[in-house]
Amino acid sequence: MSKSLAASQKVMRSYLSELLTDESEQLEHKEPETNKLEKLLEGVQPTNRLPVEQEVSTVKAKAKVKVKEESKPAVVAPKVKQQEITEEELQLSTAKSENEFTVESKKSYREGSFQAMFFEVAGLTIAVPLIELGGIHNVEHINSLMGKPDWFRGVMLHREEKINVVDTALWVMPEKCDQELKDSLNYQYIIMLSNSTWGLMAESLVDTVTLEQSDVKWVDNPVKRPWLAGLVKDRMCALLDVDALIAMLNKGVDVYQE
Repeated sequence: MSKSLAASQKVMRSYLSELLTDESEQLEHKEPETNKLEKLLEGVQPTNRLPVEQEVSTVKAKAKVKVKEESKPAVVAPKVKQQEITEEELQLSTAKSENEFTVESKKSYREGSFQAMFFEVAGLTIAVPLIELGGIHNVEHINSLMGKPDWFRGVMLHREEKINVVDTALWVMPEKCDQELKDSLNYQYIIMLSNSTWGLMAESLVDTVTLEQSDVKWVDNPVKRPWLAGLVKDRMCALLDVDALIAMLNKGVDVYQE
């Protein structure tokens, strides 16, 4: 690892630690295993192996059977057959209200144990509840658009689906992402958020684990950070509130709601 990359990772770990908790001063960093995508969901996948993207969807569907039905997901853009990308088609949808990013209905994973998938961006680990994982794609050609926020990388065409791609590092900490850090990022995957058209870029996939309620320091008043459901204690990493994050992305705001 180069000195510049190590320095960038140190800055991001320190930053997220300050953002998430007042109880610790730096994040714990562990070298991720070089797991293949097919092995990511080992232990929760069905016996008959499926293609990677079908496998993720199957696991997500099975997880839903074990929990109460959640509220309706955010607005989903309909699939289109045409391949041309127009500004009108890619217009970001609006949130329910001008200032509302939080979801009032109680999350099913706030009761009992639940599964979460962990991924990494510049040495930082981020978790997403498995039931709110919409799928995983490999990064393909991304079409950039003018007049969008810096964190909006562009649109990726996957089969007949148009995916709004988010540069995760730029969204989380825009003021920390200097050119050196940007050049060090090596995005490999797109983590789809629930049934939306939004996807977060990830450098590596870590693992999928079962968490208990006591494993998470929950954020019960997410006014300042609606995207943050809680902090996974043993890994000192953010657990995303996917519905709130989608609402923020729909409004075109970053982690600071700007």
